[in-house]
Amino acid sequence: MSTSFPACSRRTFLLGTATTFAGAFLAACGSNPPKEIEATEVPVGSAVILGSVIIAQPAEGEFVAYSSACPHQGQFITKVEGDVVTCTKHNSKFSIVDGSLISGPATSGLREANLTQEGDTLSASVV
Repeated sequence: MSTSFPACSRRTFLLGTATTFAGAFLAACGSNPPKEIEATEVPVGSAVILGSVIIAQPAEGEFVAYSSACPHQGQFITKVEGDVVTCTKHNSKFSIVDGSLISGPATSGLREANLTQEGDTLSASVV
C-alpha cells in the first residue's frame, strides 16, 4: 500500500521551520525571571544594576525599580553615580528618585519595573 503526501515546496518548508523556531525562541526567552537582592545591598541615595533592572533606594527604606534599558536606543544602563544612572552609550542621565530624564539624547525617563519585597529580599522584573 502506498501513501502519498502532498508536495511541500521549499518556501513552505522554510516558512514552517522559521515559524517553529521563532515560537520556541520566544517561549524560551519571553519570560524574564525576577532579579533578587538583599535590601541591605542597595545603598541609600543610590542604586544597583542587576541585568535588566535597576533597584534604587532614594531615601532610607524606600525602594523603586526601573528597566535598565535606555529609552533612547535600548542600550543597557551601566553606570551608577550617587542618585544618577547613566547610559554610557550616548551619555543619557536619569534620576533614581523617579526615573526622570536629567539629560539626553534620550527624550523620556526610565520605564518602571515591578518591585516586590518579602522580608529583606527585593525582587524586580521588567513589566
